[in-house]
Amino acid sequence: MDKKDVYKTLARTDPFGILEPDVLRSLAEKIVLKTYAPNTYVFKTGTPSMDALFVIHSGLAEMIVIDDKGLEMVIGLRRPFDFFGETVVLSQQRYPGAIRVKEELSCFLVYRRDLERLIYEHPDFCGFFNVLLAERLRLLYEALVEERSKGGYSGISQVEPELFRKRVSEIMAYPPITCRTDDLVTEVSEVMSDRDINAIVAIDRENRPRGILTEKNLVRYLIAKQTYPVDTCRVEDIMYSNLVEISPHAFIGQALVAMMRSKAKHLIVVERGDLVGVVTLVDLIKTQSAGTLLMTKDIESQPDIRGLAMVSREIGNILGAMIEENAPLAEIFDVMSELYDRMVRRIIQLSEERMKLEGWGPPPVEYCLINMGSAARYEQVLLTGQSNAIIYADPDERQAGTVEEYFQTLSAIIVDGLVQCGFEKSDQSALVIRPAWRRPVSAWQALVASWGEGDDGELAGVVEQLFDFRAIWGNMAMAEALREQLFQAFESRLEKGLERAAEESDYRPPVSYLGTFITERSGRHKNEMNLKKSAIMPMINGVRKWAIRCRIAEPSTLGRLDHLVAAGAMSEKEGALFRKSFQDLMMLNIRENLKEIRQGRRPDEHIDPYSLRKKERMALKDALSGVSLLLESLPRG
Repeated sequence: MDKKDVYKTLARTDPFGILEPDVLRSLAEKIVLKTYAPNTYVFKTGTPSMDALFVIHSGLAEMIVIDDKGLEMVIGLRRPFDFFGETVVLSQQRYPGAIRVKEELSCFLVYRRDLERLIYEHPDFCGFFNVLLAERLRLLYEALVEERSKGGYSGISQVEPELFRKRVSEIMAYPPITCRTDDLVTEVSEVMSDRDINAIVAIDRENRPRGILTEKNLVRYLIAKQTYPVDTCRVEDIMYSNLVEISPHAFIGQALVAMMRSKAKHLIVVERGDLVGVVTLVDLIKTQSAGTLLMTKDIESQPDIRGLAMVSREIGNILGAMIEENAPLAEIFDVMSELYDRMVRRIIQLSEERMKLEGWGPPPVEYCLINMGSAARYEQVLLTGQSNAIIYADPDERQAGTVEEYFQTLSAIIVDGLVQCGFEKSDQSALVIRPAWRRPVSAWQALVASWGEGDDGELAGVVEQLFDFRAIWGNMAMAEALREQLFQAFESRLEKGLERAAEESDYRPPVSYLGTFITERSGRHKNEMNLKKSAIMPMINGVRKWAIRCRIAEPSTLGRLDHLVAAGAMSEKEGALFRKSFQDLMMLNIRENLKEIRQGRRPDEHIDPYSLRKKERMALKDALSGVSLLLESLPRG
């Protein structure tokens, strides 16, 4: 340990900086250096005092207390030239909170005997130290009061606890990657590419943040408009300069509100004038703050369908933001599914309340509403069609007519509410308003059993759609019992030789032997291909049948692939390949659909492959090859 480093650190740390140089040099001789690894604790709540004041030389640490429910709460951040442990270093009591290491931490330990000597011999130091200690305690008290109150912030009331429990320091990118405002854009873009980031903070010669350079700016000013010559363009020429700052101690709910008000997608985290981190919209979405915590509370608080319909129009903005910020497909699925699920549940809840108001009373028997199709697979990212069914408990003979009439009426109200909120209703959809999709338990069981024995009549399609289903409301046990019967029926058909590996085993990718895309030759979609029909659905269907054979109850395609690898049904290499193919196809389809929506057109799942960039065309061909390989790999017989 270099004593010069100790001296320099102490000199920049209040209140040691007010001491004379000779005093600091003498103190530096007595200092002990300790280093702590990330995600470890310097000390935990309730542990005895270590009789030392910890002065940070490098790294980052979080101050944590335990609330009444036993949950950890981050109440502060400590970085170089800060200190901690001040509340018990002199009292020798137990620590009232914990210090957790966020980034590798190096601390100089000032022991109690040396600190006491400084306090006794240097009145200015004593006064300054006491003021700092009092201020620290005040801030701690205010943080605890704020946490206890859980009150609203900036007009948001009764928001879920995560918004106002987690701090910005917990989710920010640290240390922030920076460049100089006068750096050449060509050099900085290489850094962005190497680090796999889409934005970088620009600082001046005094290390003060001045702007943010984003991929969007690069494309806009150097490619689309060619406003500046690429070779000589400086960061300051095209960076965003309207920075929005936030403290590392702020709650992520406050960060969310700051983003909403400023329409910014990046916040710079500043403490005492210094840049300590960056928070992006994707960071918030990953914690489900932007994607769910705020929007879901808005969904659940709506008193009627009209209010829900207004909220539903905002959900698309979340999807657009996630796509623009290159959020991973799995996170897009998670966030959008959570929003739509909550929307559907609130619609059902309001529908039941309406039934009571109209004199029908509560449901006469227990029931379960299930989603099917993309909604069941957590893959519905746009407000497209609805596909649902109802399972209800068998009524006694005297109630049968009344119970069926109740669920017929309830179903009509639910479907109408879904339509008002943007979920489409088509003649081909599986909908609870149709008797085939609204049955008592015994009728569902009879239908599945008949199919298992080889009945491939007109209702066979009903059973096959049930292999993608997920309970969303009511008595979930009813749905799980039906799933078990479906597995048994499928195994029965396999034993009887009634099931092929998959009709998709005859799949041929829409690419010719010369490597050109096979597109429609005439009509409205001339020179286009239906990506969903020609690639996505064959892959979904193939993965589903493979998963059913392995009795995998997971409904999502990505989840099924993971389970198939875990079960040894496919290799890790195959799983990774098929997962990438599916992700690439889905992301391309989502982007093209959003593009059509922005152009005022209805998404139709068609794309012109030759309108894609060369890199995208190659990725599409690779993904289509992945579909072929998956379907060829399906177990036979």
